[in-house]
Amino acid sequence: MGANLFIALLTPALSLVFASAFFLLWTYRRHGHVMVLCLSYVAYAVGFLLQSFDLPIGVAPTKFLSNALLLVAAVSLSTAAVARHDRPSPAKLLSLLGFAGIAALSWFLFVQPSLVGRIFAINLACSGICMVVVAALKPVPNKSIVDRVLIAVCTLAAIDFFIRPLTAIGIRGESYDAYHASLYWLLTNFSMVLISVMLALSLTTAIALDVMKELQAESHTDPLSGLLNRRGFEERSAACAKRPSGASVPLAIVLADLDHFKSVNDTYGHAVGDAVIAAFAAHLRTSCGKDAIVGRIGGEEFAIVLPASDLMTARLFAEGLRASFMQHRIKGLPADAERITASFGVASRAANEDFESLMHRADQALYRAKNNGRDSVKLADQLPADADCFAAGYYGGHI
Repeated sequence: MGANLFIALLTPALSLVFASAFFLLWTYRRHGHVMVLCLSYVAYAVGFLLQSFDLPIGVAPTKFLSNALLLVAAVSLSTAAVARHDRPSPAKLLSLLGFAGIAALSWFLFVQPSLVGRIFAINLACSGICMVVVAALKPVPNKSIVDRVLIAVCTLAAIDFFIRPLTAIGIRGESYDAYHASLYWLLTNFSMVLISVMLALSLTTAIALDVMKELQAESHTDPLSGLLNRRGFEERSAACAKRPSGASVPLAIVLADLDHFKSVNDTYGHAVGDAVIAAFAAHLRTSCGKDAIVGRIGGEEFAIVLPASDLMTARLFAEGLRASFMQHRIKGLPADAERITASFGVASRAANEDFESLMHRADQALYRAKNNGRDSVKLADQLPADADCFAAGYYGGHI
């Protein structure tokens, strides 16, 4: 294989490999932006291939199609890269830059033919597209290393697209033989291989990490309620309960249990029972602050950790939940059905108390609420301020 042919095929071949990788990721987690990345690399491969090979439609139409595909690929890839972060989409600005590039390309191809003009038109449009991506990704909070690498690659690409056309100024006339023998073409092949590989590796790594985060979130989420499951709740709560040595930060927990839930299932069916669970979970989500940790830890049992809250604050919160939820009408329940109520147990952390002991005291308070008429809020017994609950094995509360 000749060196020129190898160079002409290298970038399209690598692009198709990356398109296949994005397609495999898409088959596993069917996110739209992943498929857009796949199609972008396919368009990029075809567009770059047509830089070296002409179709039967003629040289000028082939070059127009080639450069148009490259611009479409740049716009689509950039839009998908930003879509990962649920940021406001710069699709309109990106499309405007793409159309401007195609308009300038058409002028220098069909109206006032200029090979150097076409080179500047396409490269400056691509440089602008890369700068828009950088501007869109920079404000993203809590950027990972992969995100920072992606921003760096886009910055490098913007600089490359802006400077590299200067090497094409010496190309004379419309000769593509001179074009393919120029320093510009050599630099283009080298930089496009480098940039496309770095972009693809950054994006595939980022998407793979996104998939891992989603799988972890699913393993910690209860599918019916949409809240944390027991495992997720315990992990989040344990992390929240840790405090710096010597710190005295209040922490309270509220346990809730739906009253007579078994009879709801037996009387109206499990579909209505599921609707009750979902309605109570939705009520918790809207009632709890953003710092609260909320989970469904059993069939009809829920738990809420309230950071920086003392016992009385948590009690008022639980009373508000109890009073407001009993006013809800649950879809599927007859109009004359009894209101669905819930019982609550509340505990606040004592000095040196571990989370397991705190949960147990709240559970004892909930047990008393269930055994004393339900539809009520009961407080756990407070521990002595200097008690070491873990060492003493304290199980406070009275039945």
